[in-house]
This record gives sequence, C-alpha cells and structure tokens, in this order.
Amino acid sequence: MAKMKQTLSADEASKAREAIMMHVRKVVPNALLVAVATGLYLFTQVFGEISEDGLSYFQIILSIKAFFGLWLGIRGFNQKFFKINPWLFTSHLFPFFVVLLLILLSQIMFL
Repeated sequence: MAKMKQTLSADEASKAREAIMMHVRKVVPNALLVAVATGLYLFTQVFGEISEDGLSYFQIILSIKAFFGLWLGIRGFNQKFFKINPWLFTSHLFPFFVVLLLILLSQIMFL
C-alpha cells in the first residue's frame, strides 16, 4: 500500500485502497468462519482421550488454540451476521496478534 501512494495521487490511492477493501470485507469473514468450523471438527478428531495422568502437552496447547480460535470465530460471527461490533478489543490489532499466536502455537505443538 505504501507504493500505491508513490505512484498514485492521494485521492486515487484512497479510492484504490477502498476498492480493494470492499473485496476483502466480503471474502475474509466467510473464510474465517470456514476456518473456525473446520477447526471445531478437527478438534473433535484430534484431541484424543484424556489419560489418567491428565492432559498431554499436545492437548494443553490444542485447548489453548481452540479457545483463541473460538474467540475469533464468535467475534467474526457476531460482526458478519448480527453486525455487532466488539465491545472489547475493538481494533484489529489484537485479533491479528491472536492469529500470530495461533500460528506460533501450531509450530511448537509437536515439540
């Protein structure tokens, strides 16, 4: 987007950014809902039985990932279908960091 400002005037860059964002707003919420739905299904398939010793390392991290994924899913569902804006963490910065945390947890799950 920074290069866009260099090659376009401020007005043109604003119009181009809004044109891109129109498509992003249509696609991303649906993609997130599909990701949450498949995540819920996979959680039921992968979690496994809890042993007498308690939760395994894998199950603990998977539970943390499920919690954050459900939070993102509920937030997205409310925004998409009920037009409810979040009351807490209204900026997109916290959800972005949650997605990064989910990716990081996925990388360290099998250690």
